[in-house]
Amino acid sequence: MKKENLSWLLRLIISALFIVSAVAKLYPSPYFAISTFEVKQLYTLGFSEAVAPYFSRILIGIEFALGIAILSKDYLKKITIPATILLLSVFVIHLSYTTFASGNAGNCGCFGELIPMTPVEAIIKNIIAIGLLIWLFKLLPADKKSNFWLLSSIVLSCILGLFMIAPMKVSASPVIQIPTETTNPGISTDTTLNTVLSTVEKAIDSSNIVKEKITVDEPTAKKSGFANYFPTIDQDKKILCFFAPGCDHCQETAKQLTEMKRKDKNFPAVSIIFMDEEADKIPDFFTAAGAKYPYQKVDVISFWNLIGNTRDTPGVKYLWNGNEILFYDGINANKFNGTELKKSLKKPYSALKK
Repeated sequence: MKKENLSWLLRLIISALFIVSAVAKLYPSPYFAISTFEVKQLYTLGFSEAVAPYFSRILIGIEFALGIAILSKDYLKKITIPATILLLSVFVIHLSYTTFASGNAGNCGCFGELIPMTPVEAIIKNIIAIGLLIWLFKLLPADKKSNFWLLSSIVLSCILGLFMIAPMKVSASPVIQIPTETTNPGISTDTTLNTVLSTVEKAIDSSNIVKEKITVDEPTAKKSGFANYFPTIDQDKKILCFFAPGCDHCQETAKQLTEMKRKDKNFPAVSIIFMDEEADKIPDFFTAAGAKYPYQKVDVISFWNLIGNTRDTPGVKYLWNGNEILFYDGINANKFNGTELKKSLKKPYSALKK
């Protein structure tokens, strides 16, 4: 193959890699995808809520720009290829540190939620891309007369385009205090959750009163942090769900809860916090679930802050007097388990602590 043809093949491959990566970060809808990227990827790196929206859009805009610029002859060897190698090298260093510190788990976010990829897979992908770029650099002749303004226009247009496609929104949701997430998703480790002993007096007859101690085996009441949404959420046993209206797995989980509630008259009250993405699908959601439950809608970023940036939908919490007893999330190892929940609901608190 001729050098020119080979160089164009490499340029097309690298261009496709960056453009697909940028487009994937906008799936299934720009605002939802970028907001999810901010909470799950940028917040964990220490970016503030004020900076993350700007950084995410600029980063994705640069990915788009590099995907286009690699096909342009302007400053290809002087700027575009070195800048692309530098960006990929930064990603490799970051992912290597993440893997070393937290292990090879979770989605690195390179292709958003469209193509989940572990950190190690992303490192391999980036190293291969760097190798292709170095090969391309050696194949290409020196840059001829280039137009810096054209290259600058490509970059600025892509970045501004991202701000237009996914404009930033101001969260209208109330600020609430979220309880600290426990290391064990099954049982809360809060030391204040002690068994409560209550004493009641029973009258045997009008002249003789016998005091009888009845043990109420339940956790001490605490604030879950969700009372701003559901005033009675911290009283007795409750099921709190985190759903996206258009999520098939969420609908299936709600359907299971409806069936469990139908079979058990003592099943706890169910409440739902919906992500406001595709909010028009909420009526269809309840139709599929087979019942309608009290619900609140929150914006995408607030939703991920509430459920936790390491969690995923569908999310189901079993709360008892405001204490987190069980927390299911996602569709993998910690996915909703109706059989386990049913058994846990029947257990006294002392048995749950074991």
